[in-house]
Amino acid sequence: MEKKGIFLYPENPVTRFLFNDTRSAAIWLIIRIYLGWAWLQAGFHKIFDDAWTGKNAGAAVSGYLKGAIEKASTTNDVPGWYALFLEYVCLPNAKIISFLVAFGEVLVGLGLIVGLFTAIAAFFGALMNVAFLFAGTVSTNPRLLLLEILILLAWKVAGWYGLDRWALLKLGTPWGKIRGEKNQTTISNT
Repeated sequence: MEKKGIFLYPENPVTRFLFNDTRSAAIWLIIRIYLGWAWLQAGFHKIFDDAWTGKNAGAAVSGYLKGAIEKASTTNDVPGWYALFLEYVCLPNAKIISFLVAFGEVLVGLGLIVGLFTAIAAFFGALMNVAFLFAGTVSTNPRLLLLEILILLAWKVAGWYGLDRWALLKLGTPWGKIRGEKNQTTISNT
């Protein structure tokens, strides 16, 4: 099937259900709450930790960054280019990064839990997970990253049981505004 020079292939039923059908929204709600709680808990502890946002802000990040830089010289866990980035960009700005991480984790968690700007919250969560992975910290990062990627793919229905249900319908999407469309977000409940 061709439409204006673009080939359109029918979507397979599994991805259509998972990423475009509101009946899958309950699955995404569970995943969102799990992810949101993980981020909220991590950020909440940092906000009330003196080494993250108190008078010693930046101390925890500095220690973490120095450890990652050290790993680059002793193991293959941290790529050399990333160690240079950490040493010359992040380490001098450890105090700012400390606040960004702490409050960023809380905002990602809240966005995912209440389902407001779900895809944006998942994107920034994924960005932090990738940064932690490049710094040589495995922990829960691969699992969280995988779930965030799935949330990004399901952006149309992931926030259906949340504030996105109304926010996306009211605000539309930036790419729709460029093309002059009022609301181009299409989902189905069948």
